[in-house]
Amino acid sequence: MLPPSAFCDAKGNSMKPEYITLSLGIGALLLAASHAFGQTPATCGPRERVVERLASVYGESRRAIGLSARNRVLEVFASEASGTWTVTITLPDGVTCLVASGEAFEAFEPESAGSDPTL
Repeated sequence: MLPPSAFCDAKGNSMKPEYITLSLGIGALLLAASHAFGQTPATCGPRERVVERLASVYGESRRAIGLSARNRVLEVFASEASGTWTVTITLPDGVTCLVASGEAFEAFEPESAGSDPTL
């Protein structure tokens, strides 16, 4: 158990119990948040498994691919039948993470550079 002096400010005044409880609560929240952000998100997995799930559950197939910074592969998967789409990033070690997903996918013909696209 801590001595009563442990709960004093720099001038030796004792802290109110409410402040002690508030400090402990904030500390617990910070600890929980740091623990949560330190773990691998559930939205990542082996590329083969992620691609298979996008195909079997959502009917999505790869529509675009590109190389981003640090040799990461960005891919866009989509289904014209369901209208769903998913953007993934695959890391050099083969782990694929879902970056974004949504609905109302619509494919367009490529436009010339500098054209003014209209919705």
